[in-house]
Amino acid sequence: MLIAFMSDIHGNLPSLEAAVTDAESHGAEQIIVAGDITGYGPFPNDVCSFLKKKCISAIMGNYDQKVIEVMKQGMDATDGMKKKKQEILIWTLKHISEQNRRYLSGLPQHLDMKTTGGEKILVVHGSPVSMDDTIYPSITKRGLKEKIGDAHPEILVCGHTHIPFVKYIGGILMVNCGSTGYPVDGDTRPSYALVQTKSNAAPSGRIIRFDYDIGRTIRAIEKTSLPKNLRKDFSTGVKRRFLQ
Repeated sequence: MLIAFMSDIHGNLPSLEAAVTDAESHGAEQIIVAGDITGYGPFPNDVCSFLKKKCISAIMGNYDQKVIEVMKQGMDATDGMKKKKQEILIWTLKHISEQNRRYLSGLPQHLDMKTTGGEKILVVHGSPVSMDDTIYPSITKRGLKEKIGDAHPEILVCGHTHIPFVKYIGGILMVNCGSTGYPVDGDTRPSYALVQTKSNAAPSGRIIRFDYDIGRTIRAIEKTSLPKNLRKDFSTGVKRRFLQ
């Protein structure tokens, strides 16, 4: 079975469309999104609608959770946030329909799956600790064991850091999808992961980088009240400090 795992789309519809097309061209039989559907990009509502239309399973990311908190609690949920980040969050919420707000609110925080071969897959956003926690390529066997706790997956899938990698750690296939909409490692090409499972063989995975119409995303940002410096983020693949 070939599964495509995507994460951190962040409101970038052109990138998501290209990722799904690319995954399907590789023969992916299923697509799963590991959170952060919204935020930063200019198409938060369209991304939600696209995922629903394509019947793509998804979980909630930390940004999606923050959108829901503001929806329920108002501006109090933005206390302590930097002004630019606050502006982006409020803009994002305003541009998500009531129907898609309900969609976000109904997303699970993790997925427990089994492949046709019986391998257990755990899909989280940050880590099994929380959706805000991080898993980087440098994580050790001991560090991963502490994050997993009582969970015993053969495959652990996450996102959140926007840094993609696939490697075996302590017998677990560790997959970080990177970002399917908002890369930050200096490569403007977004990423997703392909995981292959076969009977009588260990699961394997690889990171796929793909091109998309960045210009369409940047032009859309220019037509909004989103901070214009976001254009640099998408055009360079580097997250700017003005957001920190």
